[in-house]
Amino acid sequence: MTKPATLHEVAALAGVSIKTVSRVVNGTTTVRPDVRDRVLAAVAELQYVPNSFARSLKMGSGDTVGVIIDTIADPFFASLTHAVEARALAAGLNVIFGSTGFTPERERRQVERMAMQRVEALILAPVSGSHAYLEPYRRSFPIVLIDRSIEIEGFDVVAVDDRGITRRAIDHLLAHGHRKIAFVGSDARFPTTVERLVGYEESLAAAGIAVRPEWVRPGPTVDVDAADVVAEMLAEDDQPTAIFAANPRAAVGVAHALHTAERADVAFISFGDFPLAKTLRPAVTYVNQDPEAIGVAAIERVLTHLEAKKLRRKDPTAEIPEDEPRTIIVDTDIVERGSGEVAP
Repeated sequence: MTKPATLHEVAALAGVSIKTVSRVVNGTTTVRPDVRDRVLAAVAELQYVPNSFARSLKMGSGDTVGVIIDTIADPFFASLTHAVEARALAAGLNVIFGSTGFTPERERRQVERMAMQRVEALILAPVSGSHAYLEPYRRSFPIVLIDRSIEIEGFDVVAVDDRGITRRAIDHLLAHGHRKIAFVGSDARFPTTVERLVGYEESLAAAGIAVRPEWVRPGPTVDVDAADVVAEMLAEDDQPTAIFAANPRAAVGVAHALHTAERADVAFISFGDFPLAKTLRPAVTYVNQDPEAIGVAAIERVLTHLEAKKLRRKDPTAEIPEDEPRTIIVDTDIVERGSGEVAP
């Protein structure tokens, strides 16, 4: 067995002092970004593990997959992580979770934390921003992206056709006679939401309908409540007759506003299901994003990479096509429950 790397070896490779390595490993924020990057690259290359993790590694946590998502409070990610964990445990792997809180810096720190714990692989829902920092890590363990891609190629991506399925959802409302359709949940931080907005705009354009900027609204964010956004639109003389919610978090706010105002006459489609959606009247029609299918596809890619790693240990020259990065688009459909089929 290869002897574990030491703090001295990391410092020598990075060209810094031992104290600087210790500060980076312990998450001190006063280290210059370029120095921090050099240290983390050395940590990844040498697969250095701080002493504080040694005991946990000896207890078997080395066979661990890290999962980093936006927030566990999101019903989509709750279902996705449940599927990942179930399949991973069946394969004899442990799972640890982290959340980005929708911020790039927190995402980076979560990746660093899991790398320090020597995860065997990482499943990541990335936030918008630069992901150059991932380069050193991808040489140490496989990284599978879920729900969205990043600006760097060469990673596995498991996602859905956000633009295409949103077009189908808006076309569904158009087919039921709607011409005044609002989009709630616009958020430029996420490529998925941007793609859904493009799909919304393309569907309206194909029908010869101009986009109404006042009906393209954010929510929910720190400063915006989707329920308040919908209440504002319903208070105007010229109101939308249908609403498309870009994600389950926004959909919860839309549902609350519609039912508080007793506006069952407003058609409503959610991108993704959410708790109690089918118990409302009318029950909420939704885009079945199938988070469990995304989670299973992601962990299966992880297992494929780990198996390839074992094969290469036996034969370093082996060619393993299944180990090449892939983009997997999970099928989606529209589940009709009544709210999306309301006529104007």
